[in-house]
Amino acid sequence: MKVVFAGTPEFARVALEQLLAAGLEVPLVLTQPDRPAGRGMKLQASPVKQCALAHGIAVSQPLSLRLDGKYPQEAAAARAALLAAQPDVMVVAAYGLILPQWVLDLPAKGCLNIHASLLPRWRGAAPIHRAIEAGDAQTGVTIMQMDAGLDTGDMCLVEALDIAADDTTASLHDKLADLGGRMLVQALALSAEGRLQREPQPAEGITYAHKIEKAESTIDWTLSAEQIDRRVRAFNPFPAASTRVGDEVVKIWAAQPERHAPADAVPGQVLAADGQGIVVACGEGALRISALQRPGGKRLQAADFLRGHTLQPGQVLGDDRLSVAAP
Repeated sequence: MKVVFAGTPEFARVALEQLLAAGLEVPLVLTQPDRPAGRGMKLQASPVKQCALAHGIAVSQPLSLRLDGKYPQEAAAARAALLAAQPDVMVVAAYGLILPQWVLDLPAKGCLNIHASLLPRWRGAAPIHRAIEAGDAQTGVTIMQMDAGLDTGDMCLVEALDIAADDTTASLHDKLADLGGRMLVQALALSAEGRLQREPQPAEGITYAHKIEKAESTIDWTLSAEQIDRRVRAFNPFPAASTRVGDEVVKIWAAQPERHAPADAVPGQVLAADGQGIVVACGEGALRISALQRPGGKRLQAADFLRGHTLQPGQVLGDDRLSVAAP
């Protein structure tokens, strides 16, 4: 089969590499236009584009695929490239553009999507983040036959994966990317043999994984320690949970919830600050912070952070105007 691949970030690159390793023919890759990145804000190719060029695969980077949209010439050029590639199937993984109906209809076997959740739970843009934030015990990958809706197509293959207590979005991303690539190769083999089955998604249990906003990163210390721990892990690596410490906004990279805190402790109050970590009272329980990062600095373990930044029991994080008596 000829496979056109559409994807942009690292999650998609892993799948493309696995397709190529399996010997599938990929005549064309679609990916997002190069974007400014890094300290110098130089244009940088997406991980998928870098992979495609390394393997000598043609790349198309339209700003839109809508023939009647804002960029009709780019859409028309992409359409010509797709027609020339004569794909049997199109694979989509975190591409970042909406596929109009003409794209869905163009390959003989339609378009397959790798979605990092157990659909219909966590349809949408940020399924890995939201699964961790919600405290889900499991997530997984769904290989879906795409339709015009938002992650509403029929399910072809589904495989669950346990979420570990210390999983971050970064670690879970890597596990799901590898799983998704392996499942995709399996799905394409079944499709080539005419044995890929489809099943409608259940009508119940639908949730939406809305895009992560940077404003969500600020820690609300009135939440329970377990909730804050989940947010710290869900927002690692982006946008990174943060709190005000004195006159600085400090990123929190790792923490562990503790069940007990003094009954009279104020949410955000520092209970202890030593080589074992920085213990902060929450709305319920306490959080032991073990890795932090000051603005412009490196990520540090709590003991190293405290060598250059004084924190006293009784100080209240999130509001430098407040302090209470040490416990």
